[in-house]
Amino acid sequence: MQLRHFLGLTGFGVILRSGGGLSRSRGAVRAMTSSTATDIVSELTVPVPWGALRGKMWGPENGHPVLCLHGWSDNCGSFDTLLPLLPQDCRYVAIDLAGHGRSSHRPPGVLYTFPSYVLDVRRVVNALRWSKFSIIGHSMGGNVAGMFSALYPEMVDGLVILDSLGFFPTDTKEILKAMRQGLDELIQYEQKVEEEKKRVYTCEKALERLMSVNQSLSEKSAKILLQRGSVEVEGGVVFSRDFRINLKNVARVTVEQALELQSRIQASVLIVLADDGILKMYAEHLQDRFVSKVLRAYRDKNHSVVTVPGDHHIHLNNPEVVAPIVSDFLQKRVLSHASGKPATQLSHL
Repeated sequence: MQLRHFLGLTGFGVILRSGGGLSRSRGAVRAMTSSTATDIVSELTVPVPWGALRGKMWGPENGHPVLCLHGWSDNCGSFDTLLPLLPQDCRYVAIDLAGHGRSSHRPPGVLYTFPSYVLDVRRVVNALRWSKFSIIGHSMGGNVAGMFSALYPEMVDGLVILDSLGFFPTDTKEILKAMRQGLDELIQYEQKVEEEKKRVYTCEKALERLMSVNQSLSEKSAKILLQRGSVEVEGGVVFSRDFRINLKNVARVTVEQALELQSRIQASVLIVLADDGILKMYAEHLQDRFVSKVLRAYRDKNHSVVTVPGDHHIHLNNPEVVAPIVSDFLQKRVLSHASGKPATQLSHL
């Protein structure tokens, strides 16, 4: 069975035809436009030294720019169900982070770290010629967004973090352990990578595999992610992601460093947490004391923290739960400010 037929997806943000009505080049950015019955979506390509970062664009070209960053092992399809429910006068750009979706894998011998993803974001916004924009980041993408907003505070006017803290604080005693583990895992990976070929799955088995390692995904959500997260080959499909993303992330910060980075953020911040998501994960790893410190610091700076019922992929599985909160934030804390209107209190928070 062909992957496209197996996925059987229609709707906002899901490209069912390659090519399409418009091709254009703008500086370092290349876009190919394709349409469904209800919308127009542009495929984005940003050249980088080792290949290209790819993604999708929605909304009017002169709309307020919003960059969307997905979580670990996902891709920009993570926002397919949420974006149609958000303000339609924004220009949304969702990218496949390096090693994910349709973006190029990093060169051999290179680890995937939060700072390297931050650098990729800088490359993308430079190519787009954005000097001021908002960011919506889920999970790992939220951590990348938080670090970017701390390093480049003048560029970010609104920050929405979905089921993440904006940073990944780690116990000081565990940092060296994590670094050594990540380095050793890369050495082990390099020793066996030549011996292994990418495993070929049937469409059904690929879906089953994805859902088994991401148990918060609904079947519909998993199919959305598979559209960019797998490639058809002879005999079935293979996952498109670089398996080095599974190695231990060696770039960690202490809770004190996380709080210092957080203090540098100038943008208005909205944190949306799922009660069965990252909060539960931190509690299971006995690091919930870090959560309380980081969330208290956000609240002390008059940022907004909301908890909703749902799991880690609530924005993709049940976007109607998240969309009103995010829309309210964008309208009242970002768009009204950009238009010169005074900011107002958020009704959902």
